[in-house]
Formats: sequence, structure tokens, C-alpha cells
Amino acid sequence: MGPRAENQMSSVKKVEEKPAAGELAEEMAAFRSYLKAKGFRVTREREAIAEAILRNHEHFDVDELFMALRSKKPISKASIYRAIPLMIESGILAEVYLEDGHMHYEKVYGREHHSHLRCLNCRRIFEFSAPELAQVEKRIARQEGFKSLGHKFEIWGLCSHCQVEKD
Repeated sequence: MGPRAENQMSSVKKVEEKPAAGELAEEMAAFRSYLKAKGFRVTREREAIAEAILRNHEHFDVDELFMALRSKKPISKASIYRAIPLMIESGILAEVYLEDGHMHYEKVYGREHHSHLRCLNCRRIFEFSAPELAQVEKRIARQEGFKSLGHKFEIWGLCSHCQVEKD
């Protein structure tokens, strides 16, 4: 983000992640509890997929996850596709954006709600938190008699680096 954009978004802050100490064990326990509560088996494949997702702090798609897992354990893409909805329903994973015909995901468990700036040239993703967006969401929902369950906010364009390259 260039200096001008940072000045214009003075109330927007970069997203901070919580410390990693003990985080994975807590997240895995939460996922196991979710599976058991919903009557699903806790399998080695589901655990391997969940662990790979929970260790990943970047946005990813199924192909990237499959390639990362394939080198360690024999897991099929079908298993990944079946596990992802469970991870989303459990609150550990979220769909972020659709690009090139496939969905990209990110781990959200234990992270502050945030939004994205997405550069259409270099494809980098910049995360930010803007508490005022939650206030706008609540106000609009109240005005319309709507019960909001959340929101996604994404701005796409060119990052400061790509703007300089285009000039």
C-alpha cells in the first residue's frame, strides 16, 4: 500500500495473528470436538488435512494443499474436497475469493476478522482490519430488518508497486 493509501485509511490497521505457542493443539482439539459433535469420524486423513491447513498462514487453493500433503502422506484430492466444508462449518477455515475458476481459502480460527486488498497484477493479498466496517454492517442490517451473520469485504486493484510499474 502506498503512502497516500495509508494516509487515506488511517483508521485501518494491519491484521495481527495470535501467538503460535500451543495454538495447533488447541485448533486440532476444536476440530476433533466439532467432528464428534456432528457425528463424523476423526480419521487420520481428516487430521492430516486439518493440520496442514492449520499450519498454513497463507491463502491457498485445493491444488496447493494437495501438493503440500502429497509429499508427506498419500491423500486424495477427493478427501481434501470432502474435508474443506467440515473445516468451514467448524469455523477453522473460510472461503476467501474465487480466481481462475477455483476457490482460495484461509485459516480463520483464532484470527481477528479482517478484509482484503487484492492486487490484480501481481496477485498479492494485503490483509487489513477496519472495525468501522462491522459498524456499517450492523447499521445496514438493522435498517433493513436483517439478521447479519457476518460479512466479507474485498478491494481489488493495483498495489503501490504495480502502480509504479504501470506508469
